Amino acid sequence: MVARVWSLMRFLIKGSVAGGAVYLVYDQELLGPSDKSEAALRKAEEVVPPAMYQFSQYVCQQTGLEMPQLPAPPKINFPNFRDSWNSGIISVMAALSVAPTKAREYSKEGWEYVKEYTK
Repeated sequence: MVARVWSLMRFLIKGSVAGGAVYLVYDQELLGPSDKSEAALRKAEEVVPPAMYQFSQYVCQQTGLEMPQLPAPPKINFPNFRDSWNSGIISVMAALSVAPTKAREYSKEGWEYVKEYTK
């Protein structure tokens, strides 16, 4: 009985985290125009390092442990990053859109090859 309840609790927690992530992405419009995604990334870049520092200080106070200072996050040049990301996505989507046609062509060529050499 306890194992089933624990399994159900794990499922509900994982589902809640996944649902929250999907809601956050939808609410922040991260899958929309790249301008909004870029703004969200800049906002996270400003907010996350101070929050990590405050959390590490809190853990140090509560546990008595000393944590070394984290290195500064690398700076990303957004225009180049955005262009590279978009070209990668375009290439992947183009390959996926022609995949059924190419698969049919290659299977037809393979079938013709097998028929020709089995005569």
